[in-house]
Amino acid sequence: MDWIVKTIRIIHNWLAKHTRVSFLNIKTMDNTFDWRLVQTFLVALDRGSLLGAARQLGTSQPTVGRQIAELEQQLGAVLFERTGRGRQPPPQAQTLATPARQMAAAALALNQQLHSANDEVAGTVRITASQPVACYLLPDVLAAMRQALPSVQVALVVSNTVSNLLEREADIAIRMVRPDQSSLVAKLIAHVGVSACASRTYLSQHGEPLVPTDLLRHHMVGYDQNDDIIKGFSAMGHTISQSAFGLRTDDMIAYWQAVRAGMGVGFVADYMLDLHTDVVRVLPGLTLPSLPVWLTVHREVRTSARIRAVYDFLARAVPQALAAPPAPATMALMPSRPTKDTP
Repeated sequence: MDWIVKTIRIIHNWLAKHTRVSFLNIKTMDNTFDWRLVQTFLVALDRGSLLGAARQLGTSQPTVGRQIAELEQQLGAVLFERTGRGRQPPPQAQTLATPARQMAAAALALNQQLHSANDEVAGTVRITASQPVACYLLPDVLAAMRQALPSVQVALVVSNTVSNLLEREADIAIRMVRPDQSSLVAKLIAHVGVSACASRTYLSQHGEPLVPTDLLRHHMVGYDQNDDIIKGFSAMGHTISQSAFGLRTDDMIAYWQAVRAGMGVGFVADYMLDLHTDVVRVLPGLTLPSLPVWLTVHREVRTSARIRAVYDFLARAVPQALAAPPAPATMALMPSRPTKDTP
């Protein structure tokens, strides 16, 4: 708004110098001045009539008349006089045209500058993802993106909640849950396979489970507040409680480290298993439902070139990093739609 106030003062000083008109209420105008009134005035001046201005602006002649009258009241000056040939601009209106055009030029420059900034593939893009995705899947992806988009800086927001995109804490979200808010646009870009697994140390001490029901006599690493594993066993016809888990945590990094340390059998995303050889898959006949990967962005930020470039890169690179999606589920140990953002 500073440029508008500055231009108002230019008009004021011009009038004070070249006419007898003065803005007696310029202080109150600074906060209420409507640029559209000046725009209407210039169009009417250039077209030579209020009717011509209405046609160019796509509005009615009475609307143009009201806007001109409002500007006249604010300026304390007559901009169009009634004559036998209709309403015509007096000499002082022509005098006002020069600073008014300066205001129009300033508005155009401001608009061009904003569009130029939006069109530039440079600056910071904030990406939010869960702990496992941020720590194990994204590093290689972001390293490749750094090479492809060297002028873009990434602010990585590591969070297992889905609310931070809505609260504008991030520009792009990678989530295992599809958002249902109309202000967000979500694209399904991949699936994450999930496998039962255990450390080699644990298996050497307790043996390897051969069928799903063997899990009932094994130690397991479970979730604390999240009851997905308990629901999965219930779907198989087995009732278990939290006492079945030697360790419970909803922190996925702590969960993974507990499995690696030999605390029991766990259920982990395949891309994490592929990074370490000390943890192996068990129960190959047990196919768990894959988890969808949603790439989510606000509708209005899709017009930003840098956010669009990062969005498009992630849409290509994340599926490549995850390789081919797993086969369809044949046994439901975990719900097919997670209630929270999971691995």
